[in-house]
Amino acid sequence: MKKILLLLWIFCITSLYCEHERYTIEQFLSTTSISGSSFSPDEKEILFSSDASGVYNAYVMSVKDGKARQITHSTKESIYILSFFPKDKRILYRSDQGGNELHHIYLLDEDGKSRDLTPGEKVRSGFYGWSHDRKSFFYGSNKRDPRYMDVYEMDIDTFEAKMLYKNEGGYYPSGISNNKKYIALAKVITRNNSDMYLYNCDEKKIHHLSPHKGDINFSPVTFSVDNTKLYYLTDRDSEFSYLMSYDLKTTKSSIVEQTNWDIMYAYFSYSGKYMVLGINNDSRTEVKIYNTVAKKWLKLPEMPHADITSVNISSSENLMTFYVNSSRSPNNLYVYNFTTGKYRQLTNTMNSQINVEHLVDGNVIRYKSFDDLEVPAILYKPHQASATNKVPAIVWVHGGPGGQSRIRYSALIQYLANHGYAVLAVNNRGSSGYGKTFFQLDDHNHGKGDLGDCIAAKKFLADTGYVDAKKIAIVGGSYGGYMVLAALAFRPTEFQVGVNIFGVSNWVRTLKSIPAWWEAYREALYRELGNPHTEEEYLRSISPLFHSDKIMRPLLVLQGANDPRVLKVESDEIVAAVKKKGVPVEYIVFPDEGHGFAKKQNRIKGFKAIRLFLDKYLKQ
Repeated sequence: MKKILLLLWIFCITSLYCEHERYTIEQFLSTTSISGSSFSPDEKEILFSSDASGVYNAYVMSVKDGKARQITHSTKESIYILSFFPKDKRILYRSDQGGNELHHIYLLDEDGKSRDLTPGEKVRSGFYGWSHDRKSFFYGSNKRDPRYMDVYEMDIDTFEAKMLYKNEGGYYPSGISNNKKYIALAKVITRNNSDMYLYNCDEKKIHHLSPHKGDINFSPVTFSVDNTKLYYLTDRDSEFSYLMSYDLKTTKSSIVEQTNWDIMYAYFSYSGKYMVLGINNDSRTEVKIYNTVAKKWLKLPEMPHADITSVNISSSENLMTFYVNSSRSPNNLYVYNFTTGKYRQLTNTMNSQINVEHLVDGNVIRYKSFDDLEVPAILYKPHQASATNKVPAIVWVHGGPGGQSRIRYSALIQYLANHGYAVLAVNNRGSSGYGKTFFQLDDHNHGKGDLGDCIAAKKFLADTGYVDAKKIAIVGGSYGGYMVLAALAFRPTEFQVGVNIFGVSNWVRTLKSIPAWWEAYREALYRELGNPHTEEEYLRSISPLFHSDKIMRPLLVLQGANDPRVLKVESDEIVAAVKKKGVPVEYIVFPDEGHGFAKKQNRIKGFKAIRLFLDKYLKQ
């Protein structure tokens, strides 16, 4: 008997059929989500945001022992930290109202009292950073004109603000020099073509720095600490964005760093000793740090199968925080000592009830689409999948347009994979990160070529040998939600079921009702998607609402009531139209959410509903 039991145990350990533990969505979302970091002036504490309370709040953690304490106690609105004050332990944070994206900047005094520094009923503000002398901070506000962000400086002794730049041309402020003389500005023409400008605060004049012909992007990112150079990203003569510097005196430009992938950002530490680069390396974040004094690249800690992100260097340049994230591990905060080269993990955010060996890795793959275009994607294979145990699958579509599925931890994807669903996160044509040619392939082609890529994903899944080709769903949020509706309306028999998370159903209305603060990007959206005033017929042709009579597969819709980007009426109308036809449809509205679900209880409700809906139509 003992031998038989031993053989059964060995078989269970080695067999593909061995059942792994399944977890509830409550267990997955008991994992804590954290973000942001700011060192206290004495560099003994770190400020960060966490949803451990169920709603994002501000927390402070000891660098020495990693002990954390909650310092804001919101139960309604999410609070996202901005920074400690430079010389004391007051903090700045931002918050909106129910997800409406009208963020304000708040001051939290050391006695716990909070104050709105940028009040106004329909005002939106954005933090642009501290002045180099640490006597003020810069921010943007649309209080003068809802369409544009003017640049202000607020004195931190008096909390009086003065306008530095009156934005009347639809520019994006992108950096302020340490001597406060220059403001870098970006001007979007299309998403494939942009310009950069320099505003001289003394002369009150704008200088165009990037006259050019054709589609080239120019994006200013930061100034040198000594105020002599402006650093910017461009894709001139390249598929990918690279870093250049512009000498403010000689007006000459030179290449600083170039790779075979897009450089996403660049910035300097306080004295300029370190330059930090972020590279979009095949759906992963690659961080590089250059020591400008020693003139060499820093050797960063090795994190197998994980990415270092969100680097923040202290003012003394002795310490650095960073996050580590992977497909099987949520964000964790680390601290690094430049002197010793040692680092420590400060948080352990994964729910201890979950065995990470039961989670799945996201693997980058490529497959051929209907026209032989190679499409990148990330595949999550459930442990129980095999040739003799075929599983249902999900084609997952990211937001945008122009977004990208990336290797990162997703509670929803892991929850679905844990319950037996293969997930293929498609980076369809038009996705960012794979060169500007690929990025442009969906222009005025939405719901067509990009949808074809999603349908071609079905063949790839079927060819794995472990997916049941008759049980494939399509799921997506925002633009991905539109793709779900487009699939059900324009290719109605391809997918067995669709889950639309705040997706566009009527492009005519959506493009006419974009938020006021998107004004600077309005024309670019029109050129990419279509102008609702001159191309209404075309936009109706790609809008699922006007073709809802073709929908025959079950549909689940999730929507935030306060969404300023995809209005609730978009979901209301498509749900009503599908119901009228007698097709099974379920609809969940979250009254206290916007474009995305920040509150943990809402995510639990929504994610559970998604899995139960998929189970109902793909597993029974």
